[in-house]
Amino acid sequence: MGAIELIILLVVGLVAGGLGGLLGIGGCVLMMPACRFGFQFSPALAVGTTLTAVVFTAGSGAWKHTRMGNVDWSSALPISISGVIGVLIGSWIFTYLVPYGKVIDLIVGLAFIWAALRMLYEGLFRRQAPQMEGKQVPGSAAAKAGTGGIIGILTGIIGLGGGYALVPSLVYGLKSPMKIAIGTSLASFVWFAIVGAAIKIYQGYVNVPAAIALGVGAAIGAVYGAILMTKVKTATLKALFGIIFLYVSLKYILLYFGIHI
Repeated sequence: MGAIELIILLVVGLVAGGLGGLLGIGGCVLMMPACRFGFQFSPALAVGTTLTAVVFTAGSGAWKHTRMGNVDWSSALPISISGVIGVLIGSWIFTYLVPYGKVIDLIVGLAFIWAALRMLYEGLFRRQAPQMEGKQVPGSAAAKAGTGGIIGILTGIIGLGGGYALVPSLVYGLKSPMKIAIGTSLASFVWFAIVGAAIKIYQGYVNVPAAIALGVGAAIGAVYGAILMTKVKTATLKALFGIIFLYVSLKYILLYFGIHI
């Protein structure tokens, strides 16, 4: 991979991180299709490279939110432990799916539909996350562990999980305050990402230079995206990118059937 390609990936990471911070979605939602379709990575390589890049953004975000007091450690512990176990299970399933790249594309495409519909709904109907108060994530340890385990399996298979699934699960499922959900999610998901990335690097499903370029760019972009979130009305942007991600999800799904759009 040449210097120009790495610079392009760095820019992709900047944009992905900025959008992630601005729209409240995971940067991997943009980085993964960029790797898959823009750089023609195989389905397995796109998943592994993206998950490795997310280690940078999750780590920097977790550190920032810990300093801000937005992490509920009593919740992060069961989520992290069950999530890591889930990642191990998901990574084991992933090894059986690698020879079937079209199946990975199909699963990723189906997963992307959730992100697309969520952004469309919030953008078109101006739906806001419930403004709960407090410094903890409500719910039992079993509910938190179950949430972490399921999302950990998802992470191990398709490399998505933090801003994509864990934050909405804590906010809408367990009624967590948004800031606490984001901070706790990052503090938990960084372990999902580290374990998942280590496994995929060992298995040879990571383009390490590409992952570093994406990760560094996304970590920088996320800072500015979070700043813009306080100054920009995101409803229209969510609707717009909801449409874009709906197209991306259909592109993945139709590839399974040999149809290119």
